[in-house]
Amino acid sequence: MKCRKCSAKAVINMRQHKLALCKSHYLDWIPEQTQRFIDKYKMFTHDDNILVAVSGGKDSLALWDILVRLGYRTAGLYIGLGIDGGISYSDESQRLAKKFAQSCNLHLISVGFPEEYGSTIPEIAKLTMRGRGKPCSVCGMSRRHIMNRVAREEEFDVLVTGHNLDDEAAVLFGNTINWQGGYLLRQQPVLEANHPGLVKKAKPLCRFYEREMAAYTILRDIEYVYDECPYSVGAKSIYYKELLNKLETDRPGAKLNFYLSFLRAKKEGLFSSSTDQKPMELNTCNNCGQPTSVPGECAFCRMLVSIAD
Repeated sequence: MKCRKCSAKAVINMRQHKLALCKSHYLDWIPEQTQRFIDKYKMFTHDDNILVAVSGGKDSLALWDILVRLGYRTAGLYIGLGIDGGISYSDESQRLAKKFAQSCNLHLISVGFPEEYGSTIPEIAKLTMRGRGKPCSVCGMSRRHIMNRVAREEEFDVLVTGHNLDDEAAVLFGNTINWQGGYLLRQQPVLEANHPGLVKKAKPLCRFYEREMAAYTILRDIEYVYDECPYSVGAKSIYYKELLNKLETDRPGAKLNFYLSFLRAKKEGLFSSSTDQKPMELNTCNNCGQPTSVPGECAFCRMLVSIAD
């Protein structure tokens, strides 16, 4: 197959776009499209200081690389959660995040959860969940808390994450089949800082397929952690991705159309006539000062108190 732009040998064929590109044109196309999405959703400008949440995986490292190539002022944030999986999953993820930052002469902020709070995420999950279920909810809450805290304390204008289209479509699918209106209301490429202490968040890769990001990191020779988190086995999000992949195989572009149609429906007033799905009113945590959906202390601070007892 030949490149659509120069007739050289194509390295990737994106059926949903009816577009095949060679290595050179593909590595130009990804940043060009990223900039288009940044502008379209008014995510940030070149005057902003941007904090990139990096996990050592392909998406977050690709995002950081793309933003640097586009000339944005960035720093990375790695959160060590103390997750093991044969060779320590967290240690390997941190090694690769540091390797990328050093190779590009970039600033990486590292926060060690066990060092700051005395326990790993799996240990805290065992205490708070009494051995029931996986630590994913505890992990997600903790990461969100730390990301917002660091972005606020270090005075960044926006926090960006490497969520790709497959991630967004799977979340949308799960929220739709369970009709979780509150989550649907909040799902979008940009979350504004609409409360004191809350930092603006954006997802510049939200319209790229996972395979497109994988191809980008390989072609850019970016080493990343290939393994999934050991606790992700059997997760609903992975099951939803598998279902959507089957649909995508039969109907190229189905995932992109699903996600974009949802965003378009929201913009056209999908929730405008709803009386029970209003934006969540936020309070300020009495302990840490971060936003919380309930009065008093936030869920993260309550969790820390419960394990201390």
